[in-house]
Amino acid sequence: MKTLVLCGPESSGKSWLGGEIQAHFGGVLVGEYVRHFIEQEQRDTCYADIPAIARGQLQWEDQARQLAPSLLILDTHLLSNILWSRALFADCPPWIEQALNARHYDLHLLLRPEGVAWVGDGMRCQPELAQRQQFFADSLDWLQAQQRPYQVIEGDWPQRSAAALAAVARLLDGQVPACATEC
Repeated sequence: MKTLVLCGPESSGKSWLGGEIQAHFGGVLVGEYVRHFIEQEQRDTCYADIPAIARGQLQWEDQARQLAPSLLILDTHLLSNILWSRALFADCPPWIEQALNARHYDLHLLLRPEGVAWVGDGMRCQPELAQRQQFFADSLDWLQAQQRPYQVIEGDWPQRSAAALAAVARLLDGQVPACATEC
């Protein structure tokens, strides 16, 4: 099983690319639990919600891992929980990063915010490009510090799709470097 993570700022195309990748290669796509949580609770999140959101994301991921698909596509993972918790509440329970570091992911596609327009959907809260650029930078810093394999995805929608599909094809062909690097 190859595990692919889409990561980066909001409104950069993670969910859309997840669908494009699944339509092209098959596999199992795991959505973003926090969206389910907010729809269920019908309110903004608070710091006390962070552990429940992280556990929900892990549960969805674990259920998909048990299916042992050839390709597991994660619309997000705990890195988003960590960065959002720190951005919104200036803190994050330490166990979340420990749980993230205990898991294996074959490739992260890190999406740049530039090149596509921000679209509000009632849950997104970073309409300013500078905010999304900071989230991208924080994501990149973490991936590099933890030596996780990643590829930056950028450009307009067709360019993002082409780059992501090419990266997944390389992943499935076993051509992703073992060390953390930008492909």
